[in-house]
Amino acid sequence: MSLPFPTRQLYYDGQVRAASSGKTFQTVNPATATPLADIQVASNSDIDAAIAAAERAFQVWSKTTYIARARILQKAAALLRERNDEIARVETLDSGKAFTETSTVDVVTGADVLEYYANFIGGGGLNGETTQLREDAWVYTKKSPLGVCAGIGAWNYPIQIALWKSAACLAAGNTMIYKPSEFTPLHGETLAQIYTEAGLPAGVFNVVNGAGDVGAYLTSHPTIAKVSFTGQVSTGMKVAGSAGGNMKYVTMELGGKSPLIVCPDADLESAVDGAMMANFYSTGQVCTNGTRVFVPRSLKAAFEKRLLEKIPFVRAGPLFDEQTNYGPLSSEIHYKKVVEYIRYGIENDRATLLTGGPGKPDVPQDLQAGYWVKPTVFTDCNDDMRIVKEEIFGPVMSILYYDTVEEAVRRANTTEMGLAAGVFTKDLNQAHKVIDQLQAGITWVNTWGESPAEMAVGGWKKSGLGVENGHKGIEAWLQNKSTLVDMSGAVATVFAKL
Repeated sequence: MSLPFPTRQLYYDGQVRAASSGKTFQTVNPATATPLADIQVASNSDIDAAIAAAERAFQVWSKTTYIARARILQKAAALLRERNDEIARVETLDSGKAFTETSTVDVVTGADVLEYYANFIGGGGLNGETTQLREDAWVYTKKSPLGVCAGIGAWNYPIQIALWKSAACLAAGNTMIYKPSEFTPLHGETLAQIYTEAGLPAGVFNVVNGAGDVGAYLTSHPTIAKVSFTGQVSTGMKVAGSAGGNMKYVTMELGGKSPLIVCPDADLESAVDGAMMANFYSTGQVCTNGTRVFVPRSLKAAFEKRLLEKIPFVRAGPLFDEQTNYGPLSSEIHYKKVVEYIRYGIENDRATLLTGGPGKPDVPQDLQAGYWVKPTVFTDCNDDMRIVKEEIFGPVMSILYYDTVEEAVRRANTTEMGLAAGVFTKDLNQAHKVIDQLQAGITWVNTWGESPAEMAVGGWKKSGLGVENGHKGIEAWLQNKSTLVDMSGAVATVFAKL
């Protein structure tokens, strides 16, 4: 049976390479549960060859001037924008996200970050500092790249996350071995070819395919200087442990169970819109989703009424229909996990099911085999429920009611995770006070979800290590060298004749 896309191979040392393992897996269209392409799996020797190519390329790329690097990365960003719709169509088929989303967010925001770092280094952003220590002594610093780095991608925002990792990595002068998620691997070769077309030297950006064993081999490889991982907390802790045990640099962007606090004076329309964006965008498959929605008891009836009125605006359907804004879950295994959580919420937690449930939404016949689930809202929840405590990573909102804002903040912080948080209120003084108390690395006031290239993002607690994007994001791909120069002509010493 012919598949929609040709077999995906590996990409290293500037060209497509056949894997030597003899193993393949299939990537599947989540909307229809039908295969899209065969993907070749990298063997350990393939990974070694890719790393060797990256090590050779590092000797050239790390010495390439900032402005020359910037021009190549700017060209790659321009190519991404030119081919936005073409790439977005593949992202839609591979990830199950509606084309209205992939065509306006996924490629665009990834290109934004690439362009941001190109402009940053081209404008002198990696220049060191000079300090006059005293009249005859001064200190200067230099920022140096780390070497060959590993980027391990996630399945929910495939090409965006690949660009978030590779943009800062390459701008800093490093080379990268990138492993896409085995659930959404089609973008890897496309991005590698765009980098090559833009002028990136062979071996600077390389792609290897496979599951967790490929990632584990990359993480433990002695040549790898840094590992950047995006994924669930439990896997991230294992990756960080393996990398840290070998003194590698790490950046971890992990999961969350983020609180969204609606204050008593909040604009109801904005609060409901924010809660829906924080739970149903990307079918709830976003690390920063605000799945614990804290609402004052005084607003219970009004909030629930307006929410139910807006639920029909979540439109499942053919993914390339311009009216569709809600797709299936990304894979069969994830679909089963989310449905199990919904059933648990009904049968064990005994939360009140306001809307949705474990059934599938009304979609055309040709989509009914796909991994679709209804947007689901539980109300009258409490902090001890499993659906409230654990990350579901699906379109499942839990509404929790509170009596005072102080109580809401305290309960919001009662979690091992701290990725994101937000508050809706008309009182900006209160907004700043609440945000300051929330234990999370990414916070929003009267909005939810926007994460521009200029904004450094990262988690607290078990939600991550380090940040991505913004000026701070590139620092994680560099090492500092400080030099003190003494011009006095004499060395201060305690070992002198008395």
